[in-house]
Amino acid sequence: MHRTRAIRRRLLTSLLALACALAPSLAVTAQTLNIPVARGIRPIQTAILFHEFFNDFFPERDGTTYVQTGDIPAMWLRDSAAQTIPYVRFASAFHGMRHIFRGVIERDAKNILVDPHAEAFSADYHVWEDKWEIDSLAWPMVLTFVYYENTHDRHVFTPTLHRAMQTIVATLQCETQHATCSHYVWPHPVPTQAAYNPDTGMIWSAFRPSDDPVTYHFNIPQNMFAVIGLRLLAAFANDAFGDRTLATNAAKLADQVQIGVLTYGRTWDPKYGGWMYVYETDGYGHDNLMDDANIPNLTTLPYIGWCSILDPVYRNTRRFTLSFNDPYYYSGKFATGLGSPHTPKGWVWPLGIIGAAMTSTDPSTIVADISMLDDSDTLNGLMHESIDPNDPAHFTRPEFGWANAFWADLLFRTVAGYRIVPFVTLNAIEPPLEVVSEIPTITSLGTQLSDSAELNATLGYLASQDPNGP
Repeated sequence: MHRTRAIRRRLLTSLLALACALAPSLAVTAQTLNIPVARGIRPIQTAILFHEFFNDFFPERDGTTYVQTGDIPAMWLRDSAAQTIPYVRFASAFHGMRHIFRGVIERDAKNILVDPHAEAFSADYHVWEDKWEIDSLAWPMVLTFVYYENTHDRHVFTPTLHRAMQTIVATLQCETQHATCSHYVWPHPVPTQAAYNPDTGMIWSAFRPSDDPVTYHFNIPQNMFAVIGLRLLAAFANDAFGDRTLATNAAKLADQVQIGVLTYGRTWDPKYGGWMYVYETDGYGHDNLMDDANIPNLTTLPYIGWCSILDPVYRNTRRFTLSFNDPYYYSGKFATGLGSPHTPKGWVWPLGIIGAAMTSTDPSTIVADISMLDDSDTLNGLMHESIDPNDPAHFTRPEFGWANAFWADLLFRTVAGYRIVPFVTLNAIEPPLEVVSEIPTITSLGTQLSDSAELNATLGYLASQDPNGP
């Protein structure tokens, strides 16, 4: 039976209000944060940074949480996990949020058991879209690890999640032998090169994180992210489920895919300093040199935990992806950054700007990126999917939930001084052992402390209010 947003939001609010009742000092009127931009200081309403959590997370009667991806009434496995992760850092202070986050993990698990090759589902557990994208199974593994590492809440380890994790590993393993194991077929013709090397050890994919068809069947950022997810699953599978076989299988598959990426997923280009990663390959030496704003991508490899920001192969790769030699890197009067073949040629994605900022080592670059978002007329509102960089009044999608959450995460980290919510305890590539990357803050320590207090106060205030009240 369909329920209105108002009913769902009341339930969410009541859960959070229970936690806030223990800290009444937080229930104050929401204020603004002062965000450094190129022209000086720009105020932003703190409430907008929690818009995603209070508007697109819907508790359901079966104890799960349905997460809508902004303006599209469907739940993507990728988007729902990515929309959740930035807010997990608040679960320690606001225990009522834990029920919501456990619900996201449980619903993703149920969706995976409906069809592990589908990437999006409706509120009644029917497949919304059946495009096989590797990262759709990697994101739920990462979210589970991030949630447990931040809360140590063992209630998340349900029998449904256990079956889903077993299904994830089996599906990814099968797709390393696509021709002889998989029954997945996309019924519509797509402009993808059919030939591929079946012996790379990597995972075969049909679509990118943008939901566009691949050019070559081994998408390198997705394979990298699968390695991250599988290593995390291997780390907690035995402790969580008493399943040593699952942990062993996940670790072996991660090793296999990582070797494939390092063997087939790089190319030598002296123009960029030597070795760099490719976006896609067929395993026969045909590579697709590009990057796409959707994450995982090559630009955000430190964000997903593959390597550090200072890793030399990554630095070479970044010099390419954020240059005009990348066919999907665009510039205009108001914005410069990654776009996607998914949207009009020449249009920049706010998500692409945010991803570049969250993997930057230079505070002035981060300020410039935030300024572009401001100039693009998105700072005080909601993030679009893409914009015309010469006229931001032209855009696709009035609200893109994934970008909303990542925008909040960028400000949580650079303005309020919150540490990264790490995807890994150790990075995927070793040796050498590289530390998990942090990006610079762009405000003073005093401002960070003040801003973090203001964010907690805003969250407490929002949680205590009836969303249909004055």
